[in-house]
Amino acid sequence: MPTTTSDKGDPPPVHALLTDGTTVCVRPVVPGDHDRLEALYEEMSPENLRLRFFAVSRRSVAMAADRACAPARAGHRALLAETRDRIVGLAEYDSGGDKDSAEISIAVADGVHHRGVGTLLVEHLASAARAEGIASFTADALSENYEVLRLFVDLGLRVTRRFDGPEVRCAVGLDPDDTYLSAVEARGSHADVASLRPLLRPDVVAVAGAGRRPGSVGRAILHHLRSGGFTRRLFAVNPAADAILGVPCHPAVGALPVTPDLVVVAVPAAAVPDTAEECGRAGVRALLVVTAGLDDEQAKALLSACRTHGMRLVGPNCLGIANTEPGLRLDATFASGHARPGTAGVAVQSGGVGIALLDGLSRLGIGVSSFVSLGDKYDVSGNDMLQWWEHDGRTDLALLHLESFGNPRAFSRTARRVTRRMPVLTVDAGRTEAGRRAAASHTAAAATRIMTRQALFTQAGVTATRSIGELLETAALLHSQPLPEGARVAVVTNARGAGVLVADACAEAGLALPPFAPSTIDDLLAVLPEGATTGNPVDATAAVTEDQLGACVDRLVRCPGVDAVLVVLVPTAVAEATGDDLVRALTRAPGRRARPVALVRLEQAQPVELLPAADGTIPSYAEPHAVARALAHAARRAAWLARPAGTVPELQGVDSPRAHAVAEAYLAAHPDGGWLDPRSCTDLLACYGVSQTPWAWAETEDEAVRAAERLRGRDGRVVLKAYWPGLVHKSVERAVLLDLRGEPEVRAAFKDLRTRFAGLMTGVVVQPLAARGTELLAGVVQDEVFGPLVLFGHGGTAVEVLADHAARLAPLTDHDTHDLITSPRCAPLLFGAHGSPPVDLEGLEQLLHRLSRMAADLPQLAEADLNPVLATPDGVVALDARVRLLPRRSHDPYLRRLR
Repeated sequence: MPTTTSDKGDPPPVHALLTDGTTVCVRPVVPGDHDRLEALYEEMSPENLRLRFFAVSRRSVAMAADRACAPARAGHRALLAETRDRIVGLAEYDSGGDKDSAEISIAVADGVHHRGVGTLLVEHLASAARAEGIASFTADALSENYEVLRLFVDLGLRVTRRFDGPEVRCAVGLDPDDTYLSAVEARGSHADVASLRPLLRPDVVAVAGAGRRPGSVGRAILHHLRSGGFTRRLFAVNPAADAILGVPCHPAVGALPVTPDLVVVAVPAAAVPDTAEECGRAGVRALLVVTAGLDDEQAKALLSACRTHGMRLVGPNCLGIANTEPGLRLDATFASGHARPGTAGVAVQSGGVGIALLDGLSRLGIGVSSFVSLGDKYDVSGNDMLQWWEHDGRTDLALLHLESFGNPRAFSRTARRVTRRMPVLTVDAGRTEAGRRAAASHTAAAATRIMTRQALFTQAGVTATRSIGELLETAALLHSQPLPEGARVAVVTNARGAGVLVADACAEAGLALPPFAPSTIDDLLAVLPEGATTGNPVDATAAVTEDQLGACVDRLVRCPGVDAVLVVLVPTAVAEATGDDLVRALTRAPGRRARPVALVRLEQAQPVELLPAADGTIPSYAEPHAVARALAHAARRAAWLARPAGTVPELQGVDSPRAHAVAEAYLAAHPDGGWLDPRSCTDLLACYGVSQTPWAWAETEDEAVRAAERLRGRDGRVVLKAYWPGLVHKSVERAVLLDLRGEPEVRAAFKDLRTRFAGLMTGVVVQPLAARGTELLAGVVQDEVFGPLVLFGHGGTAVEVLADHAARLAPLTDHDTHDLITSPRCAPLLFGAHGSPPVDLEGLEQLLHRLSRMAADLPQLAEADLNPVLATPDGVVALDARVRLLPRRSHDPYLRRLR
């Protein structure tokens, strides 16, 4: 690859996958590419040259290479795709001075058609064009050029075509709506799965670093592959042995009789880069690097080798991978035992967590379809594994342990799709926050990493648990039982005290124990022993028999007011004397009933077990809180699945170009970014129709008096707020003076502020005193990893003390805004508590959507803090607003690229 860099301010090279799973590098064209671009065209067949240039002409080839490599100019971009130092595609656009539209051209090398090269380049080119403000592409093609016409149609963008004799004029709108993003996802998923096949379904595996003596990790993995019954070809790589554990051994990867699909790298850290390079040159398609302790240079060299040679990589510093698929039986781990075959897909970053999950799933009998220990996660991620499980035909339960996210927004879209097919469960690791930024706004101070992660999981439909134990408890229920239709639970027990414990646990988990209808009570009394009570919980008494308990549960499962049944049993001498097995009353019936049924046995040794039933299994828990948590997770999943996918509404009165101009003007004057002054802040919010209370700027005492006279609020009272660049928390600095009446009080207040903040204050903001209403907080924080996060909740001076907030990641759908408004503890105040009328809920929704749109439009937006926002039945208005901008480039989170 030429070392010359582009001077156009283009993004750095990225790697992405083609439809067959091979890797290409997508990068801007540089002058040093000229000769190779000419070669790209010269190697084309005459027919393909005619379709590209409408004629076969040497001059057209030279002109095309000249144009692509021309000096930088506004409105022109040229990107190429290359693999193994060969250019396989070129795409470029030229606006010709048009601000809104650009002409696009595409060329793909002979021999690589139908592998998605052109489509990938156009996706990247469209992303660059959108960042430059270009709204559409145009292209001329011969009407017989079916491939390029199909490319435009299949993009997922809005395409119009106009036929003119033998030519077709195509216009492609670049708005990345949900149809386009779904098409990109589908292409990416297909390519991703194809790239993972050499890793997870290899025909040939080699272990590099397998030692002759016991104790090495490589030898342990080689032993696991053999003892696990790997059915395909297996080799070891060691220059000092002919065979290890009966496996043929060769001195180097290049000396193997066949090229491996997968090489397990267990060599010392210093040897990892060279081993990876050797594998790449030999044509290996996937690496599993279990070695730990790579320094920065070794890590860069490892990833570079994988990208250069198109190898997918798991690790380094990981436990290994496994695929229990019949006819494969791949176990390339150094866990203590083999994973039990089953239907749960598992991906973890921690090897210790992986071992715990493998053991727990095997013990429960759920088993594992495939397992990947991601380790330091240089390449293959949880997002990759979700897509694999979506298509592998075996997985019906996905379990994740992720300590970090490379692309949370792409993960969210993938998880939203996958979790409609199967439950996706995670352990919410890394929940604590070490501290808060001292110079942050109220919004940023309120936003924690746990809040951001929870927003991601909630919006994506991911079931987030707080421990490995809770993860396994929930997995047991979701694996064995149908989802409940709601949160109404019936509890049955043979010991009243145990039933009370379960009732308490259910209430604390957000579940309800409704009273039964009279007809249900009559049905229960008809089958229960004398002395039983039919409240909820149902006390069946210690005298209940196996048949009576079974009949009681059957009636409750069919009861229309019940969504799930929990049975709480303790061993009694009565049951022993009569020979009744109360547990058998449940397991002799079908394991999967119309509604979920679970068992609680307080004497049970294991936290959760799956008991064999007539045609399934019944989950049995040792702790009431465990089953209540699991059932609450199941109820939330059912509610998420029942709700239609939300939509991002169209907003009126949004002026995005003007907003960009305001941001660019501020950053031109303040290259390091900062807090906007009141005028700029108001201008920016006005671009999105965010309503603010009237205000005026005053730099002198007389100006403050005149402004107060114009803006007199309720009973003629006004507010003075000091301002200087960098002031964030006015109330903390006591820089706000309220309830000022008449000229003398305004003058006195101005003098007080000027005296106390001498040398700092540049002026004051004068506002009318607001009417009474509910004070709220609404804001945005731009997270470096997760993107923009919209916060909403209780506002005012006690915002951080009360910590009553909810958060969702932008862009917000209509469902997201509803959840934001209803989630905080202060929500009843908004809907009309104690006889008060509700506030303007539609106005609140509009405010949140407009903040979301602003955050999505402006990558420079670091924080927006509206506090307080006054909500009344008559409207919603921001009484104070702060916005901070930073010099950030636009980042397309949905653009297909490898980590």
